[in-house]
Amino acid sequence: MSKRTILYWLSLLLIGIISACDAFLPDAPAEHDVLDGPIGELLPEQNARFLAGDVAFSRTFTAATGLGPIFVATSCISCHAGDGKGHPFTTLTRFGQSDELGNQFMNQGGPQLQNRAIHGHSPEQIPQGATFSKFMPPANTGLGLLAALTDEQILANADLDDRDKDGISGVANWIDAPVFFKAQALHKPQKGLGAQLRYVGRFGKKAAAIDLLHQTVNAYKQDMGITSFFDQEDPINYALGDQGGDNVADPEVSAAEVANVVFYLRTLKIPVQRTPHDEEVVAGQQLFTTLQCAKCHTPEWKTQQSDLSVLANKTFRPYTDLLLHDMGPGLDDGYTEGTAKTSEWRTPPLWGLGLSKASQGGHYFLLHDGRARSIEEAIRLHGGEASRSRELYQQLDAGQQAKLLKFLESL
Repeated sequence: MSKRTILYWLSLLLIGIISACDAFLPDAPAEHDVLDGPIGELLPEQNARFLAGDVAFSRTFTAATGLGPIFVATSCISCHAGDGKGHPFTTLTRFGQSDELGNQFMNQGGPQLQNRAIHGHSPEQIPQGATFSKFMPPANTGLGLLAALTDEQILANADLDDRDKDGISGVANWIDAPVFFKAQALHKPQKGLGAQLRYVGRFGKKAAAIDLLHQTVNAYKQDMGITSFFDQEDPINYALGDQGGDNVADPEVSAAEVANVVFYLRTLKIPVQRTPHDEEVVAGQQLFTTLQCAKCHTPEWKTQQSDLSVLANKTFRPYTDLLLHDMGPGLDDGYTEGTAKTSEWRTPPLWGLGLSKASQGGHYFLLHDGRARSIEEAIRLHGGEASRSRELYQQLDAGQQAKLLKFLESL
């Protein structure tokens, strides 16, 4: 048998094997069924940077690579599976601040409890007298568009004194800028104490992070105990006087790696609504507005200019105003951040809500701490400024409630 004949039959065999394997491979999920992936069409160099950020976001740290000495998680992705919401097993504990005057426990490990430690070190415990709250890790998708909005756009919806008498105020959380923060044209500063400038917070349960760099640097340090170019001090277990560090040279991640993660978060796709033209979904959307839910969960925004064309002049529908609202005593944990009151929480974006279960083990864990096990339970736990919307929901008949829930599931 000639060499050419052998190659011919080997080729046929290989084609047969590949075809057989394809028959057993599952179909790729539909675009609207997943949260991860890039937004729009990125340029080749942007796509390469997105992939580099994805790799960094998935990187698992060990004691040898700088984890700890005290920490909560070993990687970013362990709290945001598929870029979705976290699970009760990944819930964070924040502690120390009980009013808007600042966290008095920063020199005792605040604001985040690091409940794990590498060998030779001890986990933190909540200091005596400190108040605390549980925070469920949020989904990451669409963050770049929220980051591209201007402070003036966000502040335009604020109504501190409830001038329109609708029972809904909406206020910004003014955050002291960290030393590494660089204000962009979209930021509008306010004078804080002394010469300190404060900026509108927009990320996190209490809107305590100004931008995605602020959020990312804090996550490296507070979640994984990883020092970066922007924050080069290892976390310390103050209660035990444990200041030994982790014996890994600081910074443990470079400015370039942090920048890649920020770029990845900026360019993650928008959650795609499913069945938007379904008659019951359309009816549920109308009820959403009638019940005044849209007064806080602002449906639509449009970005202005951006250094990334995929983020510039884009209309999108996140269903949030990025402002703080008083949610009543039932959701008051006695803990806060920045200038927010203890009962005030940032309006969470609703896009991607129906996909939350995919990253939460098949079950819903909603609201800031995951206490609500269904969308309906989350609605019924709304209080304070959302009391009227909750009451209107309870007055709907079963069919109308089902339509509203179907709309929310479609997001």
